[in-house]
Amino acid sequence: MSDERLGRIQDYLTGAKRERTTPNQRPRDAATLILIDRTGREPKVLMGKRHPGHKFMPGKFVFPGGRIEPDDRRMPSADELAEPVSRALSARLVAAAAGRGRALALTAIRETYEETGLALGTRVEAMPKGPGERAWKPFFELGVLPALAAMHFVGRAITPPRRPRRFDTRFFAVDRSAVAHEAPGFTGPDKELVELVWVEIAEARRLDLPPITVAMLEELEARAAAGFGHDLPVPFYFERRGRFQRELL
Repeated sequence: MSDERLGRIQDYLTGAKRERTTPNQRPRDAATLILIDRTGREPKVLMGKRHPGHKFMPGKFVFPGGRIEPDDRRMPSADELAEPVSRALSARLVAAAAGRGRALALTAIRETYEETGLALGTRVEAMPKGPGERAWKPFFELGVLPALAAMHFVGRAITPPRRPRRFDTRFFAVDRSAVAHEAPGFTGPDKELVELVWVEIAEARRLDLPPITVAMLEELEARAAAGFGHDLPVPFYFERRGRFQRELL
């Protein structure tokens, strides 16, 4: 990434206004998925507008995602993460629990379905044993086994201290061709996301975005320009002494 682009990201993250009125808390593991549609002249990404009544980022456009659930650690998959992806997911962890990176990738897939109705994976005739009666029940009913090999790990970010909610979020990306099933009715005035839009990155920047989402769009462009390989270094954003830092995993 160029020094100019990196400086722009850090200035934007550091200068963004943030609510710091709550006692500090430990960040919760979370995952987000960036779906990319490359069928047109310019790539597009899927973004959803959060309900204006939410306490956390009301009305903002975001990528689908959420917190890790226990069932994410037990869900079978059609294949596994690429080795460089798995290694990067384990980096910079005080206690790298076995399978945490894999579980986070599955979190991103599950949350994407819950918020958008898009099930990513491979259709199979018979699903293996797993947590079929809980969070992953729709996948067992659809006969879709989540696939991990095509997923890219594009970034990690920890919410600054003293925010109302703090997350240690891993940002994944995958091509839209990985979608095995699309179901309607997952967005609307009574849903977590009130609308979904496929937008070019330049257009996405003009939406009402959280600062870290702007940063990840920049990272996505830089990664694409570098070949979008699994073995590219992954940026890790966290705050130190009031300024966001960017290190590579």
